[in-house]
Amino acid sequence: MTDVPDGYIRTSGPREHDSIVNGDGLRAVVWTQGCPNHCKGCQNPETWDYSIGQLEKIEDICKELATYPGQAGLTFCGGEPFVQPKACKQIADFVRKELGWNVWSFSGFTYEVIKEYGGEPWEFLKSLDAIIDGPFMLDKFDLSLRFRGSKNQRLIKLKYGTGEILSIE
Repeated sequence: MTDVPDGYIRTSGPREHDSIVNGDGLRAVVWTQGCPNHCKGCQNPETWDYSIGQLEKIEDICKELATYPGQAGLTFCGGEPFVQPKACKQIADFVRKELGWNVWSFSGFTYEVIKEYGGEPWEFLKSLDAIIDGPFMLDKFDLSLRFRGSKNQRLIKLKYGTGEILSIE
């Protein structure tokens, strides 16, 4: 996990908005910094290093997200959002409660691993409406998949607040 003070998150770049490739509808995107998975063929290897990126106040990110009109939701990308679960959950809770957005996240960890690990990663997962889980596998690369890069990855729709699986694609 990253060594980030409470109230902060380490990001790998500026927020995006009006994204149509990171989930259903127009979406804002928060890019997290730091990833232990180092998937061969990763499209974002610059996000692996835990010591670089920008250390940002969660409050400032929430204020910025509130300026993006017309968004259906927020997606966490990386890097690996689940190595900063407390910070990601704080942002997720803000956009859900204050902006009425749904929340998705990508993760190189599987749903089962996150559930077994428990603690803050599981609490973050329970704040999501969907997770795209599993490491990117270059030998299973497939451009025809919706929101995923390899056939082992799953788009899992979740029951908010419980982490219960509603559907798997």
